[in-house]
This record gives sequence, structure tokens and C-alpha cells, in this order.
Amino acid sequence: MNFSDLQIENKLKKSIELADFKTPTPIQSQSIPISLEGRDILGTAQTGTGKTLAFIVPMINKLIKDKQAMALIVCPTRELATQVMATVLKLNVREIGIGNALLIGGESMQKQLRKLGKRARIIVGTPGRINDHLKRKSLDLSKVNYLVLDETDRMLDMGFTPQIEQILNFVPKEHQTLLFSATLPNNILKISQKYLNNPERISVGSLSTPIDKIKQEIFEVSQDKKYHELINQLVERSGSILVFVKTKYGADKIVKRLKYDGHKADAIHGNLRQSKRDRVINGFRNGHSRILIATDVAARGLDIPIIKHVINYDLPQVPEDYIHRIGRTGRAGKDGSALTFLTASDRSMWSSISKLIDPNYKSPQRDRSQKKSFRGNKKNKASFNKKRKFNNSKKGSFRDKKKFFKKNEDKKTNFKRKNKFFKKGGDKELKFKDKKKSFGFTNNPKYFGKKTVDIVEKDNKKSTFKGRKKFKKRQRPKKFSFKKHKKK
Repeated sequence: MNFSDLQIENKLKKSIELADFKTPTPIQSQSIPISLEGRDILGTAQTGTGKTLAFIVPMINKLIKDKQAMALIVCPTRELATQVMATVLKLNVREIGIGNALLIGGESMQKQLRKLGKRARIIVGTPGRINDHLKRKSLDLSKVNYLVLDETDRMLDMGFTPQIEQILNFVPKEHQTLLFSATLPNNILKISQKYLNNPERISVGSLSTPIDKIKQEIFEVSQDKKYHELINQLVERSGSILVFVKTKYGADKIVKRLKYDGHKADAIHGNLRQSKRDRVINGFRNGHSRILIATDVAARGLDIPIIKHVINYDLPQVPEDYIHRIGRTGRAGKDGSALTFLTASDRSMWSSISKLIDPNYKSPQRDRSQKKSFRGNKKNKASFNKKRKFNNSKKGSFRDKKKFFKKNEDKKTNFKRKNKFFKKGGDKELKFKDKKKSFGFTNNPKYFGKKTVDIVEKDNKKSTFKGRKKFKKRQRPKKFSFKKHKKK
């Protein structure tokens, strides 16, 4: 079966020929004829199998026939929405004469308003920005009769369920809905029952098995040697490489180290502006940077045919994301390879990923002798004993610390510290060695000339403070005087 055999408009056939699309993929050959009949579709297929073209071809054919109709495509990420719009434009929609608008965050709102003002009939966007335009009343969805929810499982994982429901409130009840997803969890089945009208279920291949042409490899490495092994892999492999990490900070950090080591690398993650994201993806697609360090924001929808290798520097947080990560290579029937770094802390997640790929997978169980040896050669050592630990004088026990503080409470050690303080006191400081009380500062120069016995006797007496009488009896030097300040 070829695209020319489909019952579509001649303008669209010519556009498909110019775009160099010849043979439909299995998901395209099964879903396009059904959607051309106007039926709802619940489509599931592995990533990289051509789901985008499967809903764009019937959409354009419908808009050519009905000049008043509109189409809305909702995508989870900006990258996926941009990619879908690129496929729309590749089919020469401008020559066919259908206006379009890309509604995503990070781009100018004024530019999007101008696009919508020119009667855009194809709307591609993310849930957040679409809702922004609906609140502004700059977007009218009353004529939408073709709705596509792309990567629906990803949208639900990102918490877009309330926003999707708000969008569907503005769409007419009588419309055709196409729901495409890479996986099919229970929450998607609930949405399909609520919003789809007797949908046709289309499933191509296993939902949890990676593409057969992707060569998968595992490399066990310690955490501190990960980067050095990454360098070795980058040197050994040829072609473009996509490296997945866990955090945004980790992506930027690795890029800095790679550039310092002379490699052409760039990072893509959620903190980048849309213009920066586009420059990074275009630079990687055009070959300006050979290495792209990415978080899971690029795990889905990133269609770059030149990716030859995928390296999982860190394992994903969700087992399903592993399939979408390695699905970035081996696109459109091409060969690819995927390498995964495994550390000791990754064993539980890796077993979950292995069970997802193969339900019959059983994690290898270690012998008890191996577990003992893994603890670090602790041979002929007694078991943990609290008394032994805290009473051992060699290691500096708690009792030894008490003895140390008792010695420091000795008068000699205490007054040695005071000798450092009273450097200018001369012989007078010796009078204070035998006294427990320490005296404060004073502005009376004759204070230190008095006998210490008198001072102690006065301090021992219980004196009460009665107003200013105490200060009148105190002897001040002759030259002492208060400065008087007049109010200005």
C-alpha cells in the first residue's frame, strides 16, 4: 500500500510526494483509512513509528473538503508541538491555503495573536498556552471538528488533566477525536470512555518492548567513574549521541566538563527559554554539536533522524521513560544503539525496567556468601558492641573527654589563659590568680591601684541599687567631666 492508493484529495497527494513520504508505516496504514471515515481512534504504538503523519494526513484532507472546519492538536511539550507543526508545514499547507498557528509557551504572545487573527484553521499547542488564549478570548474553538490528543500518557503524567478538560469544554460535542499514546495505562482508558465515541482500537507492536533494531547494552560502573567512562564511549563511538541525565544541574555540569575536554556538546532541559531550545535542537540536528545532554523533557517527541546512539548516564525516574529514551534512536526503521550505565544504587529501578520489557524477567538473586563479601572484607571482626565502642580508651572514648575537661578546670590552666589577656598588667595581674572572681572593665584609672582584699569585701556585701546615690559616692578622677549637649 502506498499513499497514492489512499482516497484523499489530489492536492494532498502531491504534497505527500514532494515531502518524500512513500510507503506508510503500520500505524499509518491502519489508522488513516479509518480516520478518513470520520471515526474516533484510540491508537497505541511504539515511539518512532510515524504516529504524527497518521493523524496529520486525515486532518488536512478534512480541512480541504470543509472550508469552515478547524483542527486542534494538543501536545505535552513545546518540542513535540514544534515538531508536529514542522510536519504540517512539510506537507505544503501554505500552498494548499490553510492557515495555522503554533501556541506554545516561551514565544511572543503578540506573534501568536497575529497568527490567530489571520484565520488559522490548524491549531497546534500545549495545554497551558491554549488555555491562556481561551481566557483572553483570542482563541475560538467553536468550529473545531477534528481533535488530536498526542502523547496523552505523557500529558497525564505531567498533570495536564484539568487543563485538557477545560479545553474540551470549548470544543463542540460533535467532533472527531484521535487519541494517540505510546503506552496505555488505566487513566487513559477512563478518558477514552468519557470523551471518545465508540473508538476504533489500533495497536501496533508491543507497548513495552523497545524497537527490535535498537542494540541495547549495559555497562556496570561506580558513580565516581561514570564521567570517565562517558568520555571513553564518546571517543569510541561515531555519529551523533544523545545522553540522558537525571537533573537540569547535572546536564549543565556535564556540558561544561565536555567543552573543557574539547567536545562539542550542548544541553536541553526545562529551564531554557524556547528560543534557546530551538537553537540547541537545530544545532544538534544540523551537526554543529555532536553531543546533546538532555533531561526527560526531550525523551518524547524529539524526532532527529541523525541520532545514532543513546546513552543513559542516569536511569529515568519512571520505568516507561526508558522505552521513550532509547526510542530517540532507530527512527523510521534505521539501526541504533542504546547504552545504559548501572551503579549499585540502580539495581531496583533496573529490575523494574527489565520487568516492563519482559514480564517473565526474574532479578538475579545473590548468595549469602556474596553479600558478606560485598560488605568490604570485614573479616575476623567482632560484632557491634556499644560498651566496647564507648569505653575503648584508644579511640578517644567519652570518659576520656571528661578527664580532659577536668584537667582544664584546674586553676593553673585557667589562669594561664588570663595571663595572655592581661599582658600590659605587669605584676598587678598576679594578685588575681588566687581569686575566683573576674572583674570587669572600668573608666577609673585608680581602680587597679586599690588593694584586692578591699575589693573582695565590697563585692561580698549585699549592696542594693538605690537610684543615683551609688554613683555620687564613687570617686572619679579630677579631670573627668560629662559633656553637656543642648537641644537645638
